[in-house]
Amino acid sequence: MHRAYKFLLRPTARQAQALAEMLRDHCSLYNGALQERRDAYRHVSKTSIKYGQQSAQLKGIRAFDPERQGRWSFSSQQATLRRLDKAFAAFFRRVKAGEKPGYPRFRGVNWFDTVDFPKDGDGCRWDSTPHDPVTRLRLQGVGHVRVHQHRPVKGRVKTVSVKSEGEGKQWYVILACDEVSAEPLPATGAVTGIDMGLAHFLTTSQGAHIANPRHGKRNADDLAEAQRALKVFPRRKRENRSAKHRRAVEKVAGLHRKVRRQRTDQAHKTALALVRTYDVIAHELLSIANMLRAPKPKPDPEQSGSFLPNGAAAKAGLNKSIHDAGWGVFLGILAHKAESAGRVVIPVDPRNTSRTCPACGHVSGENRTTQEKFECTQCGHTANADQVGALNVAIRAGLALPDVA
Repeated sequence: MHRAYKFLLRPTARQAQALAEMLRDHCSLYNGALQERRDAYRHVSKTSIKYGQQSAQLKGIRAFDPERQGRWSFSSQQATLRRLDKAFAAFFRRVKAGEKPGYPRFRGVNWFDTVDFPKDGDGCRWDSTPHDPVTRLRLQGVGHVRVHQHRPVKGRVKTVSVKSEGEGKQWYVILACDEVSAEPLPATGAVTGIDMGLAHFLTTSQGAHIANPRHGKRNADDLAEAQRALKVFPRRKRENRSAKHRRAVEKVAGLHRKVRRQRTDQAHKTALALVRTYDVIAHELLSIANMLRAPKPKPDPEQSGSFLPNGAAAKAGLNKSIHDAGWGVFLGILAHKAESAGRVVIPVDPRNTSRTCPACGHVSGENRTTQEKFECTQCGHTANADQVGALNVAIRAGLALPDVA
C-alpha cells in the first residue's frame, strides 16, 4: 500500500533563501512554458506544444541561464513541466465533457508553493540513518537540510516534494512511499453504518453521535477581523508590501491554516476511533461537488431582465456549512486508515436514506417530521432521524444489525 509522510524542515537562513530561489525559478519555468504554449496556439496556426517538446528544450535553457535554471535538478524541472501538461490535459477533458473549462493560468509566487522530485536519489536524497539522531534531506542547489522527523518512515521512498507555507516562513518535505506493509488490528466482530450530517458530524447505526466541531464558524470572528485589517492596505505586489501589510497577510493565512489543521486533526481522530471499534464501516457515497452547486437563476416571465428568488442566499449558507464539516477530507482519511488496519469500508447509494423507514421500507419525505425526529407514516416507527439514515446505510451495505422494528 501507499503512504505519505509530511515533516517540517529546519533550514538555515542561507538554505531558506536557496529554497525560496528554487521555488521562484521553478515558477518562472512553469510560466514561461505556459506562455510558449499560448503563443504557439495563437500565432502559429493553432499549433499545440506537448510536454516532450518542452522537456527537450530544458538542456538549452539550463545552458543559457546557469545561475537560475542550471543549478536545480533536471528531474524536478521536468516534473514542473509535467505539472503544466496535466493542467492542459484536465482543461481539454473539461472542454470535451461540456464543463467549465478553466484555462491554465500563470502562477504567482503565492500560487506556486511546491517543487516535486520524481525519484529519491535524483536531485534529492532522503537521508535517515538509524544511528544518526538528526535526519537530513539533501537537495541539489540547497544542501543538507535538517528535518524534524516526528515518526518513522515505512516502506520505500518513491517521490519527494518540498512545500512552502506561510509565504516561505515554513518549509515541509512530503515523502510518497510505496511497499508499506499493512498493520491489521485485532477483529472486534462489530459492524456499523454512518450517516454524515451538519447537526452532528456523523451518527452511527448504533445511535452514537459525533459532534460537529464547526472549526470555521468558531474562528469566523477572528478571521473577519483579520480580513478587515487587511483591507486597509491597497493591493500591491509582494515585493512592494510594507511590514504591516505583510503581517496582516500572514495573519489571515495563519488563521486559514489553523482551521485546516483543526479540521484535519478532528478527521484523523474520528476515523481512527471508528477503525479501532468496527470491522466493517458503511457510509454514503456522497457527491459533494454536486451538493455544493449553486441553484440556477429563475428568470421573471413578467419582467424582462429580472429574476425571481431562487434561495441562493440560503444555499450559500448551507454550502459554507458543508465545507466547514469537511466530509470529503474525513472519508478519504477513513479509507486510508481502514486499508492500513485491515478493515472494510463500503460506500452505498445515498438516495432516500433519510426518508426510508428501516422497519417497513416505506419511502416518503413526510417520514422525517423534523431535523431530529423520524416517524414513519405507514407503520408508525419512530427514531432519531440521523440514526435512521445510518441504519439504512448499513442495511444497503448488507450488514447484519439488530432488529429495528
